[in-house]
Amino acid sequence: MSVLKKVELFCDGACSGNPGEGGWGTILRYRGHEKELSGGEMQTTNNRMELTAVIRGLSSLKEKCEVTVCTDSRYVVDGISLGWARSWRANGWRKKDKKPALNPDLWGELLDLLDKHEVTFVWIKGHDGHPENERCDKLAVSEWKKLQENSNITIEKG
Repeated sequence: MSVLKKVELFCDGACSGNPGEGGWGTILRYRGHEKELSGGEMQTTNNRMELTAVIRGLSSLKEKCEVTVCTDSRYVVDGISLGWARSWRANGWRKKDKKPALNPDLWGELLDLLDKHEVTFVWIKGHDGHPENERCDKLAVSEWKKLQENSNITIEKG
């Protein structure tokens, strides 16, 4: 039996408007080595960016790992730790009140990734000086700012 690699995954999402331009940032750490990932979307929500940050981080792992995910998103932590997402999926992406669950595409992708790795979620308070959370926030904000700047460019036709 092989021992799983222990990876720390820090992540954050950000949105300018909700919905609006959004970004996500992820830091993966293994044995002192770090890898930063980030990206963004034009019309999205903060919750979608929070989920995307976790998904992109887990998707980048090439083999089964033991992962500790640190996020400031209660939406993500509670959705998994309290079993909401699995329940929503089992009920055809419906919540207890029979209303549709939001972001079923991303929740489904995340649940599939959780079946491939051993994942523990840890909630950290956002904007409270946590170094990796602050770095992930900067990555996420930088991504939505790039999108805003690019969307303000007009091309003149002569």
